[in-house]
Amino acid sequence: MGGGARGRRAAPAPGRGAPRGAAAGRCGGRGERAARGAGGAPDGAAPTGGSAGPVIATLSRRERLLVIAAVGVVAVVGGFTLAIQPILEANRATAELVPAREQALQQRRALVLRRGAIASDLEATSRRLGTVSARLLTSATPAVAASELQKLAKDMTAQARTEIRSERILEPKERGELLEVSIEIAVSGEIRQLVDLLGRVEAAPKLLSVQNLRVRVVSLAQPRDLLATVTLSGFILPAKART
Repeated sequence: MGGGARGRRAAPAPGRGAPRGAAAGRCGGRGERAARGAGGAPDGAAPTGGSAGPVIATLSRRERLLVIAAVGVVAVVGGFTLAIQPILEANRATAELVPAREQALQQRRALVLRRGAIASDLEATSRRLGTVSARLLTSATPAVAASELQKLAKDMTAQARTEIRSERILEPKERGELLEVSIEIAVSGEIRQLVDLLGRVEAAPKLLSVQNLRVRVVSLAQPRDLLATVTLSGFILPAKART
């Protein structure tokens, strides 16, 4: 009897094993949920990095229109600056040159129309230059030209029946491409003789000019006798100008 009683006490009581199994199941479920919370995101949560769309997709319709309008304005301004503005500047520069070119063209046309008159004027000028060149003093050096001028003055005073009292050579002066050679002579004679001398100077074959003339009476007792101081000039073409 004693052994049977202990055997009955050692056997598990019916109904006690089930609660312990349920408790173990509840503990296992808690561990799985804890492992899920520690190891990863909850079920149903999508990753945020790779699936995000473009920024434009997050904008509203009004914001998209503003962005498109801004891009269009930038494109128009850039196209105007890079393409249209250089063309406008080139056209403006060309328009500024048009009046000057038209004026130059008109001048050339006028020259073409006056070609005959210009040729005639040039020929006449060449003839005058040839005539004037023939009337220059022969020598190209001032000293020899001054001697030639002195000889011409003596010949003219002798023809006018006047007398040379004194003479001196002055410094030559440049007159453009010509060189002016001058002498100063003191001539005595009557008024008619002096007038005759001046006429001969003007009609001389060489190009002569009277630069200065001073007349005074030699003696009050003989007022008809005059003394004239004349600066007589001739012209030469220097050797450097001839070459």
